[in-house]
Amino acid sequence: MPFRALIIVLALQLVLGAIFVVWAASGFPGIDRGTARGAAAGSAPKSTAQRFDGARAFAELRAEVDVGPRPAGSPKLRRLASRLRARLPRGRFETVGGGLRNIVGTLPGRSPAVVVAAHYDTKDIPGFVGAEDGAGGTAAVLELARVLSKGRPPNAPELRFVLFDGEESPRGSGDFLRDGVRGSRAYVRAHRREVREMILLDFIADRHLSLPREVGSDAGLWRRLRAAAARVGVAPVFPDRTRAIVEDDHTPFAAAGVPAIDLIDFDYPYWHTTADTPDKLSARSLDATGEAVLELLSPARRSGRA
Repeated sequence: MPFRALIIVLALQLVLGAIFVVWAASGFPGIDRGTARGAAAGSAPKSTAQRFDGARAFAELRAEVDVGPRPAGSPKLRRLASRLRARLPRGRFETVGGGLRNIVGTLPGRSPAVVVAAHYDTKDIPGFVGAEDGAGGTAAVLELARVLSKGRPPNAPELRFVLFDGEESPRGSGDFLRDGVRGSRAYVRAHRREVREMILLDFIADRHLSLPREVGSDAGLWRRLRAAAARVGVAPVFPDRTRAIVEDDHTPFAAAGVPAIDLIDFDYPYWHTTADTPDKLSARSLDATGEAVLELLSPARRSGRA
């Protein structure tokens, strides 16, 4: 190669390298956070906010799925629980009974508290890894806790991030409300008077996410969530319609008089099947849900200020 041509090639490589470094330092603008780590793009709109990291949450979802089946009380779930506790602010265990443990993190503030929750156990089905049903909500709660731990105004309410054990009823049970939701029932018994309202994240990572209000969810709190979703550009994820009641971890709270909502796409076709795997899910869906919940939890919005 002639010397002049070699100099030109080297100069071009240096320029391209410099451009890449600047692009990386600015967070790779133009790459969707929901697909940056190989997750399917999904149909959820991209949020106008940039707080919740959908790719980070999806990586956590994958890490939990990699643990394998983790039914309530199993050694695998107990090992996972130790890692999850370390990821929550002021994380601690609370005994449920029967060898089960809820995991609770806290950000101090005004009482009573707002509970943001999911369940971290999986159904006791051989080979069931619960990518959507267990890992999705848990991953979102961890990311919400991470973002909200960065600093909050003094007028903010106390936040509790609760990961329930024993949501799934044991294999062979025919009564979900009697044998399931064990962690949430125990939490309500112990803390009912300390809780202002409850937000449950369950099936929120479906690639084709749609979260209408299930009729057991508090209507007023749901209206606030839909308004928050509209402000961050993800209103289509929360259509203005209702679906039949779903018995879930929000049910004991609602029964005790606590305003509670359940974010659950119960039309997810892989519910309680071994096909509930990460390839059916989307980091963009996690991102849209997370940004809406973050906006709902904004102290300025809660107090009526812009």
